[in-house]
Amino acid sequence: MNLALTLLTIVAVICAGSALATRWRMSAPLLLVVIGVIGSYLPFIPPVRLIPEMVLIGILPPLLYAAALRTPAVQFRALKRPIALLSVGYVIFGTVTVGLLVAWLVPDVPLPAAFALGAVVAPPDAVAATSIARRVGMPRRAVAVLEGESLVNDATALVLLRSSVAALAGSISLLEIAFEFVVAAAGGALIGACAALVLLGIRKRVRNVPINTAMSLAAPFVAFLPAEALHTSGVLAVVVAGLIIGTRTPAMPGSASRLSQRTNWATVQFLLENAVFLLIGLQVRSIVDAALMDPMGPVRVWTVCGIILLAVIVLRPVWVFPASYLPRLVPRIRTTEPPLPWQLPAVIAWAGMRGVVTLAAVFVLPEDIPHRPVLILAALVVAAGTLGIQGFSLPWVVRRLGLRGPDRREDALQRALLVRQSTAAGLGQLEGRILAEDSPELLGMLRRRTKEWSAAAWERLGPPEEQLQTPSQRYFELRMVMLGAERREVLKLRRQGLYAAEVVDEVLERLDSEEAMLETFLAEEADEAGGTVPAVGPAALAEPRDRPVRDECAHLQDAPERQAPADPQCRDCAREGTTPVHLRMCLECGEVACCESSPGLHADRHFRNTGHPLMRSVEPGESWRWCYLDEVLG
Repeated sequence: MNLALTLLTIVAVICAGSALATRWRMSAPLLLVVIGVIGSYLPFIPPVRLIPEMVLIGILPPLLYAAALRTPAVQFRALKRPIALLSVGYVIFGTVTVGLLVAWLVPDVPLPAAFALGAVVAPPDAVAATSIARRVGMPRRAVAVLEGESLVNDATALVLLRSSVAALAGSISLLEIAFEFVVAAAGGALIGACAALVLLGIRKRVRNVPINTAMSLAAPFVAFLPAEALHTSGVLAVVVAGLIIGTRTPAMPGSASRLSQRTNWATVQFLLENAVFLLIGLQVRSIVDAALMDPMGPVRVWTVCGIILLAVIVLRPVWVFPASYLPRLVPRIRTTEPPLPWQLPAVIAWAGMRGVVTLAAVFVLPEDIPHRPVLILAALVVAAGTLGIQGFSLPWVVRRLGLRGPDRREDALQRALLVRQSTAAGLGQLEGRILAEDSPELLGMLRRRTKEWSAAAWERLGPPEEQLQTPSQRYFELRMVMLGAERREVLKLRRQGLYAAEVVDEVLERLDSEEAMLETFLAEEADEAGGTVPAVGPAALAEPRDRPVRDECAHLQDAPERQAPADPQCRDCAREGTTPVHLRMCLECGEVACCESSPGLHADRHFRNTGHPLMRSVEPGESWRWCYLDEVLG
């Protein structure tokens, strides 16, 4: 009964805290840490102590698997050098440096135990990186590097921690540590790949949605447990399995299973990652009370912990900047990669928040180590300090550095281009499958619905939602109202017992499937509108909606005709050595420049420098135009 009440309370606090954080426009993880700290000092809440196995086996594998599922393997491979330098090089550097510092500050602590604490505090936490970095508008490359680092660095740290604890019981050489690291990494990757292939093989043959969902929830443990049993890296096995399954699942049959996997893992990730931050806060009082009873005395205890926190914060930029720029001294790397603005490694260096893995791993230290409570408090201070100092200040740092997050207009353009190519492929497949007996009405309906889907993507490039509601948005809104009426009618008939229960369930399932698709669209619109969900339901139709409608863009109406050059190039990119993503041409002066997703942002810069409002795409097969002043596509 007590366990059930505890779990219910945790879920309730997580949901309430997340709702408040959304309402107050702040980070939910940081708010939950504060709530947990307050809760740890309330007399009716018992002391909380993390069990290492609960975190390292029960929480960490599913969290890493959920993050790996949505990490494209191609992105991981493209950033393998910065990810490896951070997830392996930086963790080793931090372990050794912090270990030597701890041995100097507290001479009574054996050197292997000092190195063990270094391994505990060295890796930034996967949960902290993915849950905070995405919320502060960081550039996609920085977020991708942080996520890739957080997927692998725990494996490095846990191997080093295991070796340090083994050294406390007897001698172990650097050669043995290196050999164990290679075996753990190679074995974990191999077991993870095998687990992924086995699960994917079963997935191909089983179409039952509940079975596929259950297998998906079990997948991280299918990879983790055999790897740990064979003394390899279970963490790396989970990451490899998640990367492979996440890459191959979209190409497999069974859309219902894919939707179920996405929804269930979103729920699991939401509960686990927020529970992690709540547990960090709830541990504060018990850890502090135990450390302050140490013979070192409160002043020296807090001084040692403060110095370790400062060292952890300082050591990251000390590693990140040389690791970012020294490889570019190699001519091959310098010529193939664009220049790296200093702001990018700066924000990566500052985004080094630690989390629950740090707190869980520190309890692995043997009970007989001198000043063990102080070492545990140091891990808490590092986790809470980096979350508080770096986590709260990260949005300010991003703004001060002038970094821009993903451009929504550019994302909308890429979405429209992708949808256009995919619908063209679908229409091409349709033309090759037409039979003589196929009715013109059927073919016309297929072509019309496909083209309407493509048109809806292009509509989102126009004025924002608060200025003009596109036909597709209005269609989805009205269809949601209709679905509500249809569902109410079906439920009324079910209560009257006029139809078989199985038939009613089939009709309700069809309505739910269509409504889920519409809700996905509306959720995307809400994200782009700043979190405001468009109104749907009877009230949306009963009340007049005062939306100012823009007149047709005069700039596009009077736009001059200008042909795209045969070999368009961004001269600024060529001069600066950057690689453009998409090329546009100014319709007034003919200047060719790169888009907002390119490193140089030269088209946007050209508009701000010259005031020329119109540009057109010069990519093959594209002729659309864009007005910077009115933000209208033509």
